[in-house]
Amino acid sequence: MTETANGGERHLGTAMRRGFMMKCPRCGEGAVLHKYLKVNKTCDVCALDLSRARADDGPAYFTILIVGHLAGFALHIMWSVWEPSSLVMASTISIGSIALSLALLPRIKGALIGFQWAKEIHGF
Repeated sequence: MTETANGGERHLGTAMRRGFMMKCPRCGEGAVLHKYLKVNKTCDVCALDLSRARADDGPAYFTILIVGHLAGFALHIMWSVWEPSSLVMASTISIGSIALSLALLPRIKGALIGFQWAKEIHGF
């Protein structure tokens, strides 16, 4: 745990969990993101300055890493258990991968913002 300037503690697990839920890493109530991936300038509840949060390419990298592994595992299971046609398998895995990517990307971005806040990276 890292201490803040005012003496409070910044717990990494709590901050990342709150960020994953797309909430403010400090208070857990205000929204971190708006318009899918845009970071709010400040938290509406506790006025935490979020303008310096920079997740850059990290969320996309981690999303691809997670979804790619799950898609590969799903491909293996589908082929070995059900043996569907190539078209069915490709379309199922593609649709699932796209849906999972769209669901995970903002959550992973929020978790990385929570990580940055807890470790005081980028001026937090």
